[in-house]
Amino acid sequence: MLDIHPSEGSTLSYQDSTRCLAPIPFSERDLPTAIAEPYFKVGDSTVALEGPAFDRQGNLLFVDIYGGRVLRLSPSRQLTTLYTEPDLHPAGIAIHRDGRIFVACVGPINAVGQFDAGSVIVLDAQGRKLETVVPPQAGHVVDDIVFDREGGFYFTDFRGTSTEATGGLFYVTPDHREIRPVLPHMCAANGVALSPDDKVVWATEYCANRLHRIELAAPGVRARGGVSVPYTFAGRAPDSMRTDSAGNAYVALNWQARLLVLSPFGVPIGQILLPGREQDMFLKSTSLALVPGSRDLVIVARDVVRDGGAVVFTARGVAPGFAMFSHQ
Repeated sequence: MLDIHPSEGSTLSYQDSTRCLAPIPFSERDLPTAIAEPYFKVGDSTVALEGPAFDRQGNLLFVDIYGGRVLRLSPSRQLTTLYTEPDLHPAGIAIHRDGRIFVACVGPINAVGQFDAGSVIVLDAQGRKLETVVPPQAGHVVDDIVFDREGGFYFTDFRGTSTEATGGLFYVTPDHREIRPVLPHMCAANGVALSPDDKVVWATEYCANRLHRIELAAPGVRARGGVSVPYTFAGRAPDSMRTDSAGNAYVALNWQARLLVLSPFGVPIGQILLPGREQDMFLKSTSLALVPGSRDLVIVARDVVRDGGAVVFTARGVAPGFAMFSHQ
């Protein structure tokens, strides 16, 4: 064996900030930072949480993807199951102005282990299934959903990989008769959010780590020259997202136990970290919801490395949330 003795200056070592599985990129390390707090433990790490949204009564609705459940957490922290359907795999929730609950579903898992034949179903406030507005036959894997003020909605299609851009962003007209492509050929489109004035729709591209900003000429219609990628993320991976009343975009970073907050033009302005992330806890941070009229927000996450379970966290953002159902 060669007698090699590198000097101290030629030795690469971990720093405390780079030893964990999801170190914060150096370019984002000095952003204003808040640490979230645990609010409610839902279950063990097999409960995959997604899709939080607040209804008119202040209940927090969210889903257990693999359990096929839509859950409701009351302001007094009483958890109940609102709806269950095997193989539905719900992933996102949006509340209509009339109180109906629209649930985005990625659908059953096919023979090669991929989600298939997704849909959008509609529940009433008591959890009774009323109808299906995007049927499985449409061929989409529906991951997330957001209403505009006209009563139509945007949804993301989670199909595709980093080398197969078969997903996209779509718009469903208020009468549910037409599904319009807004931004096709995406690598597993995931999160979607609207600016408070409905003039900008955002979407995350899970398998390409990109944030898309789309200016709109009309509902579901891109403005000429209005599509851009203002930010590309490091590591894994941009998941669901929301906007606040100032137009800032909040992106949940799956496998990073944190949210990144960006300005209305897509420049990072802050981040919210989950406790224990330096010990690789709660890395599966998938989604969030802002409380209408308040800077308070919730984050859903689960711990797949340690034994922290599935937890709803709370923190405070830079501007209040706004009630989408108040102007749909």
